[in-house]
Amino acid sequence: MPKSAFLCLPLLLFVACTPNRQGSQGRTYRMGFAASAPRPDINLLVETLNLSAQYADAGIISTQVPWDSLISGEDPIAYVLYDCVPPANYWREKQFKLWVYIDPENGLDRTKDAPDLQALGLSIANPAVQQIYRRFVEVVDSILKPDHLGLALETNLIRAAAPDSIYQGVKAAANGAASDLQARQSASPLGVSVQAEVAWGKLTGSGVYQGIDQDFSDFPFVKEIGISSYPYFSWATPSDIPLNYYARLTQDHPLPVFVTEGGWTSASFAGPAGPINSSPQIQGAYIDRQGQLLAQANALAVFQLTFTDLEISAWPPSDQAGLAPFAWIGLTDTTLTPKPALAAWDSLFMKPLAP
Repeated sequence: MPKSAFLCLPLLLFVACTPNRQGSQGRTYRMGFAASAPRPDINLLVETLNLSAQYADAGIISTQVPWDSLISGEDPIAYVLYDCVPPANYWREKQFKLWVYIDPENGLDRTKDAPDLQALGLSIANPAVQQIYRRFVEVVDSILKPDHLGLALETNLIRAAAPDSIYQGVKAAANGAASDLQARQSASPLGVSVQAEVAWGKLTGSGVYQGIDQDFSDFPFVKEIGISSYPYFSWATPSDIPLNYYARLTQDHPLPVFVTEGGWTSASFAGPAGPINSSPQIQGAYIDRQGQLLAQANALAVFQLTFTDLEISAWPPSDQAGLAPFAWIGLTDTTLTPKPALAAWDSLFMKPLAP
């Protein structure tokens, strides 16, 4: 998914006040976003971060491993201090909970290794590369001390789409990192994320519910499960999504569950498997449906990685094709003008958070 749109940058951040929310019915889940902006501009990033914080009580850093920097010799401690500590501190100052999810594979193309590794002729299947990942994870955990830490993203999609060597590399790297963290008695609860549409058999062509039993078997360290869901690729309308869409994934493994990334487009476009038909109003209806799915699963959190739409032409050409299908899932457009989905999100956020 669109990892390059979510910036870990050194920020001169300004703390915006979050309104005191009241509501008649509570919610179990925290709500939040990644640090993102319509285009890679530091001033716009700060503006967007302050705006999104008014509708959030959690933050997420969802990032690919900075392979090019680390392989070229950059100290992972320096990288994390410079790029990831500022947004983490921003959310912590606001008493938000912090989720960190580290992606050892390719967030925009699950059939392949990360672009930086491809460019160097390397792969996560290589044990030496896995060691770089494990060291990066250890540094992130020791410095950021996240409230929740994910060691791989969309594992069932990688298993379905990538060569087995890549999946086995991700599996080995994540399990190795988990062993490292357990040995140093890390306090961060560990997990991975799975792709909801794959679990429901929607992206594999079978149409038959597949579940995530294999993921529990392959990643036995998990204490909680993140969910990635972009259901507009698979369901015609939000009301078509089953109410137990999230809850069913852990019905045989009663672990905490949360949505680590997702959304619904507000625009119609030609999708990879056929036309996607949507509108701002349909997107707003999805946020309402999202609240029902979260309640059914007794979820801990929900994140939209992008608060705004993306101005695709402003992103590197190598990322544009991968980002395009996710360009209109923001709650505002690229000028920060609210869409109906923001009001729907706010109606959920106004509900008091259960203890």
